[in-house]
Amino acid sequence: MRAIFDALARAAGYCLHPRLMLWSLGPLLLGGVALALLGWLYWESAVAGTRAVLDGWALLQVLLGWLDRLGLQAFRSVLAPLIVVALMVPLVVLGTLLLVATMMTPAIVRQVLARRFPDLQARQGAGWMQCLGRTLVAAALALVVLVLSVPLWLVPPLVLLLPPLVWGWLTQQVLAFGVLARHASVEERRLLLQRHRLQLLAMGVACGFLGAAPSLIWALGAMALVLAPLLALLSLWLYTLVFVFAAAWFAHFLLAELQALRASVPIAAAVDTPRALPAPP
Repeated sequence: MRAIFDALARAAGYCLHPRLMLWSLGPLLLGGVALALLGWLYWESAVAGTRAVLDGWALLQVLLGWLDRLGLQAFRSVLAPLIVVALMVPLVVLGTLLLVATMMTPAIVRQVLARRFPDLQARQGAGWMQCLGRTLVAAALALVVLVLSVPLWLVPPLVLLLPPLVWGWLTQQVLAFGVLARHASVEERRLLLQRHRLQLLAMGVACGFLGAAPSLIWALGAMALVLAPLLALLSLWLYTLVFVFAAAWFAHFLLAELQALRASVPIAAAVDTPRALPAPP
């Protein structure tokens, strides 16, 4: 636990570094352009399609009629856009994590190495294509789990627990592998990921709950729709900072464990190797 909290403190300090803040503008710029393009191409059709689906639900129409009688007619007009925004948030989180994993994690690892572990040898256990493939597979699995769990979101406690748990698992899968990809050998990477799987999962889940915080911006309801462009950029930037922090946390923890592992190998080898017996006279 001491190593986890030490890495946590170091990662928090790294996130305040001006260079790291400047680097975070890269994913923000790309994500903002992609979000604006998708909104321009599909927003109206997505809202219209959602409204058509909602109109076909008899039970929902009864509920909306009851709200109309209470003077809440405005809720009917904002329901479909709010649902589209709610479905859009997981895609934004997923896209932000992928951008940080591919664009910023290698740079964060290099900075941590230069400051703390300048003598740590790179053994190139995994290439860039392998990292990308693992990232895409893990992202696809997380997206499937999220889609399948949507009916459970109707239960109030589960909607606050399931998405952060999924994001936490995905964060751990993507960032832990990415941090060790270049400097750990295949055997070292497998050993570290297996030995520290519970610690890494706990770190990922903590980052998952931290990453769920920017989603509260959209709890403003109808006001969120008025400020949607500004809130979308703000939430995208907050997601970026959360995953940058997560990458720095994983980098500090795993690279320290990798250095400790290599330092213990000669000692273990010396202990396991029997002493040579003196030659007979």
